[in-house]
Amino acid sequence: MTDTDVPVTTKADWSSDQEVRWCPGCGDYTILASVQTFLAEAGLDPEKVVFVSGIGCSSRFPYYVSTYGFHGIHGRAPAVATGIALANPGLSVWVVTGDGDALSIGGNHIIHAMRRNVNIKVLLFNNQIYGLTKGQFSPTSEYGKRTKSSPAGALGRPFNPVSLALGAEATFVARTIDMDRPLTVEVLRRAHQHRGAAFIEIYQNCNVFNDKAFAELTGKDERLANRIVLQHGKPVVFGADGAKGVVLRGGSARIVDVAEVGLDALHVHDEHFPDPGPAFALSRLSHGPHGPTPVGVFRDVPSPTYEDDLQRQISDAQSQRGPADLAELIRQTGAWKVE
Repeated sequence: MTDTDVPVTTKADWSSDQEVRWCPGCGDYTILASVQTFLAEAGLDPEKVVFVSGIGCSSRFPYYVSTYGFHGIHGRAPAVATGIALANPGLSVWVVTGDGDALSIGGNHIIHAMRRNVNIKVLLFNNQIYGLTKGQFSPTSEYGKRTKSSPAGALGRPFNPVSLALGAEATFVARTIDMDRPLTVEVLRRAHQHRGAAFIEIYQNCNVFNDKAFAELTGKDERLANRIVLQHGKPVVFGADGAKGVVLRGGSARIVDVAEVGLDALHVHDEHFPDPGPAFALSRLSHGPHGPTPVGVFRDVPSPTYEDDLQRQISDAQSQRGPADLAELIRQTGAWKVE
């Protein structure tokens, strides 16, 4: 079968024969369905897709999709995925991780995969809690949160995953919500089309240990007032009849009444702006899913990938020195005198 002979698939074709085992009502079920829907609609070949995970509830994901998969150790999924992407650039490589797995022990791996612009797609399921180990506070838990590991309240300010990815200069950054399947599928499609590192934060409800953490963005009455859907090339407005808007001044974003400042004063969202500064300012409007919170694509800019630069180095070395000689490399004299 050639690259052009991709079989037509359905969502069912991307479902493995393994029983899906998450808690009833977990947001992971909805995310899994969205991913499987996207994979079928994108016309991908299951034999050219790889899902890599670390440790946590989200990291069971590779078992449930009918693709190649690798269940790694805690926090190391980006490192494994980097190796896969470099070894076989023809694969579509996806990382599934959680807020604890990615931002605690895996913090270094995630930021370096982003800054290097490795061609991998990271799905960070953020439920603001450790679910698999039964309810300890995580790096995204809000300050003062009482959990089994913080009975007097969690100390330390939480990470804002989108801000972190933008600070690492990831070339594609987005945020979506488990219950919003159309937005999730669209963001997945955009990430797949992007060549380079893509980072998607997915607000995911843990109905056992942190239920309704995202109610302000998902509740029937609350979501209209709090969900800011970013659209490229359009003024950033939200709320009933677009009555609220966002302006950028002095590098900071703030919320205004459109009637007071006028539509022309509002920030026009530009996903492709080279400097991540405006996108970063938008990400700081909220430090969690509370109050007006942006969702959608924050940044999508072209940039050489790590794989491209590596292949260029190899090609240059071969053209200058010819084929590599392992024996010559081993016989090289490099000596240091220690006194």
